[in-house]
Amino acid sequence: MHSFKKTCPGICIFKVFLAAAVLFAFSPDGRADGAGAYELNLAAPITTWDEAIPLGNGMLGGLLWGKDNAINLSLDRGDLWDETPAPEILEGDWNYANMKKLIREDWGEFMRRYSNAYDSHPAPTKLPGGRLVLTLGDGKKAEAFTLDMKQALGTVTFTDGSTLECFFCAEQRVALIRIGDSDVTSKFLRPDGLDNLNYKPAEFGSADGMNWMVQQAAGGLVYATLTASKRLGGQTLVAATITTNREDAAEPDPLVLAKRRVSKVMDAGFEKMFRQHRTWWKDFWSISEVCVPDERLQRHYNLCKYFYGAASRPDAPSMPLQGVWTQDSGGLPPWKGDFHHDLNTQMTYIAYHKAGLTDAGLSFINHMWNLLPEYRSFARDFFGVDGAAIPAVMSLNGKPLGGWPQYSLSVSYAVWVGQSFYLHWKHTMDPVFLRDRAYPWMDEIVGTIVKLLEEKDGKLYFELSSSAEIFDNSKRAYLKPNSNQDLSMLIWAFEAMAEMADVLGRSDDVKKWTALRGKLDGLHVDDSNVLMFSAGEPFNQSHRHHAHAMAVHPFGTLNIDGSDRDRQVIQATLEKMDELGTRAWTGYSFSWFACALARANMAELAYQYLTCYERAFILRNGFHANGDQLGADLSGFRYRPFTLEGNFLAMEAVHDMVLQSWPVNILNDPTPVIRIFPAMPWTWHNARFRDLRAEGGFIVSAERTNNTTGRFEIEATVDGVLRLRDNFNGLEPAFNRKVKKVGPDFVVKLNAGQTLTGKLPVPKQMPPQPADSAEAEKRIRRIDEIAAARHSEIDP
Repeated sequence: MHSFKKTCPGICIFKVFLAAAVLFAFSPDGRADGAGAYELNLAAPITTWDEAIPLGNGMLGGLLWGKDNAINLSLDRGDLWDETPAPEILEGDWNYANMKKLIREDWGEFMRRYSNAYDSHPAPTKLPGGRLVLTLGDGKKAEAFTLDMKQALGTVTFTDGSTLECFFCAEQRVALIRIGDSDVTSKFLRPDGLDNLNYKPAEFGSADGMNWMVQQAAGGLVYATLTASKRLGGQTLVAATITTNREDAAEPDPLVLAKRRVSKVMDAGFEKMFRQHRTWWKDFWSISEVCVPDERLQRHYNLCKYFYGAASRPDAPSMPLQGVWTQDSGGLPPWKGDFHHDLNTQMTYIAYHKAGLTDAGLSFINHMWNLLPEYRSFARDFFGVDGAAIPAVMSLNGKPLGGWPQYSLSVSYAVWVGQSFYLHWKHTMDPVFLRDRAYPWMDEIVGTIVKLLEEKDGKLYFELSSSAEIFDNSKRAYLKPNSNQDLSMLIWAFEAMAEMADVLGRSDDVKKWTALRGKLDGLHVDDSNVLMFSAGEPFNQSHRHHAHAMAVHPFGTLNIDGSDRDRQVIQATLEKMDELGTRAWTGYSFSWFACALARANMAELAYQYLTCYERAFILRNGFHANGDQLGADLSGFRYRPFTLEGNFLAMEAVHDMVLQSWPVNILNDPTPVIRIFPAMPWTWHNARFRDLRAEGGFIVSAERTNNTTGRFEIEATVDGVLRLRDNFNGLEPAFNRKVKKVGPDFVVKLNAGQTLTGKLPVPKQMPPQPADSAEAEKRIRRIDEIAAARHSEIDP
C-alpha cells in the first residue's frame, strides 16, 4: 500500500530538492512580504518554453526565454482556435440516444465515434501564435531572467550589465520590448504545428520597419502576427501583436489593424506606455493581499495571483488549460489546449472570489453566459431536450470535442460550472447579478438536468453515471447511478437553486427545488464511513480526481459543522485518501486535497500536501506540471504537461487556511459563517491578510501574532447578518459594537459600509508546539537539508 503518511512526510519526501530555490527577505516579524516575494529570478539559460517568464494582458500572452544572445518571445492569443469538428461528429446520429444504444450493443463503434475521435484528428484545437526570435550582438550572453510581478515586467540581464525589458501593455493588445543594444535582428517563426492542419502557406511581408505574417486558418479565421522595431540611440525598441479579422467590425483586415495598433504604441514610446501599464497593475495589486511566513508558498501565491491579472480579463476569452501560454515546442498543445469542465476550468477560477479579483473572474462568467445559445443547441441536438447543456470538453465556441465520453459528455459537470456563478453572487451579493445572470443561467442548466433524470421508487437517477476518470474510458467507468460525484453535484444544485429562488422571492421555485432535493439518495458510504465512488464501488485505490469527495470540497454540503455522522464521514474519507497514497495522483490532486483538509481544519496535513505540491509539481517558473518533476516518489506520473488548475488550487488552499466563509446548510441555514485563521499550521506564527472577500458580501482583514489572532476588521458591502466563528482560543475580542453570542458564533447586524472590528491580547509567548506540528517541522527541515545537498551536487 502506497501510504502518503509513509512516503510524503516520511522517507521518500526527502528526495524532494529545490535546486532553483530563490530566497527573499522576511519582514522583522517573520512574514514573507519582502520585495522578493513578488519576483521570479531564473538563471540563464532557459531552453524550453514551459520554463519561460510568463507575460500577458488577458488576450495576448508571451513567454520570454532563450540563451546567450538569442532571446525568444513565444506569442499567443486567447481566441486563436481551429473549430473544425471531428468527422465522426458529423456522421449523423451523434447524440445521447445513439450513444446509449451503442454502449449496449456495439462498444467498439461507441468508442470510435464518441471517444477516439478526440485523439484521431488534430482539430479542433487551440492554435499557437508563433515565436519572435531576437538576436543581439555576438558578445551578448544572457545571465538571468526576472519577472517583476508587481509591474508585470520581464527582464533579461546580460553578462555585460545591459538588459532586455518586455511587458504586454495592460490596456493595449501589444507587447513592447526595450533592448540595451542597437545591434539587434529579429525573426518570426511560424508554428510548425500549423502544418498538421493543412493550412495554406502563410503570407509574409515587410515595410517601414515592420514584419508580418498573415495566416488563413479554418472556418474563415484570418490572423496577422506583426512585429516592428526601431533604433533609439544605443537602444532598440520592438513591438509585437496578433490581430484577427473578428475583433473589430470596423476593420476586418487584421494586417491593417495590426499596423495601426503597433504604430500607435511605438509612437507613444516605452516609457509612456509603461507608466500606463504600471498604473493598471498597481490597482490590481491593491485589491487584496495575503502574507504568510513561508517564503516559497508566499511567492507561489503571488505568482498565481499574477496569473489572473496576466491571463484573464472581462473582454477576453476565459483561460483554457494553458491560458495564454500555449505550448511552443513545434506541435499543437496537449489536450488540444481546450476547455475541460470536469475540473480544470472550475478550479482555474476557484480562487478569484476570495481574492476579490472580480474582473478576472468575469472572463469566465461572461464566456459561459455568452455561450448560452450554443448550450441550448447542444441540449436540443445532443440530449434531445429543451434547455441548455454544456459539453464537458469543448472548444472556445462551446462545440463538443468528444474524448472519454463518460466525462466529456456527462451533463452533470455543468452544475460545477454553475458554482462559479453562485460563488460570484455570494461573494459580491450583487442582486442584479443574481437576478439577471446567476439564477437564469443555472435555471436553464439545472432545468435541463432535471429532464434527463428518471424517477424510480420516488428517487431520481441518471441513466448513465460516472466518477471522473476512475477506470479511465473502460466499460467499468460507467458506475451504478448515481455516483457520489453526480449526487454531490445534484444535492448542491437543488439546494443552491432553492436558496437563490428564496432571495428572489420565487416561492414556487423554492418548493420545486426543495422537492427535487428530497428525491435524491444520500451519499454512498461504506462500513468504515468512507465515501465511495458509487453504490457497490468502494473507494479503494489511489486516484487523481477527488470526485467521490466533492461534497466535502468544493461543494461543502458535507462539512464539519454538520452532524456527528457528517464529521465521522469527513474524517474517515480524508484519512482513507491519505492512507491509500498518492501514487496515482497528479499535481492538482495535492493542492486540491490541501483545500479539502483545510476545510476540515486539518491544518498540519494540509500544509504538508501543499508543500509537496510546491516542491515537486511545479516547473521553475511556477507553472503547474502534472507529473512529479523531481522523481520524489510522490506520483507514478513523471510527465510534464503544463496546466493551470493546480496553480489556482494552491492559491485557494492558502485562502482556506487564512479565511473561510461557508454556510452550515445551504437549504436550511444559508447565512455563511466567517472563520478567521481557521486552518493555520503551528509554524505560521505571524500572518496577515487584507481585504479578502467572504461570502455574504464582507471584506475581511486580519493579523495573527504568536499564533493568536490579534486584530481583525470586517466590512459589510451590503446590509446583512454577520456570523463570526469564535475560534479565538478562549480569548474575548474587544469589539467596536455590540454583538450577540449565539452558539459558537458572534452575531451582529451590519448595514452596508459598517464594520465590525475586534482586538485581542497577544500573548508574549507562543503556545506549546503540538506533536504533529513538531514532526512536520522536522520533516520540512530535513527536506531543506536534502535540497541544499542536492543543490551542491548540481552546482558545487
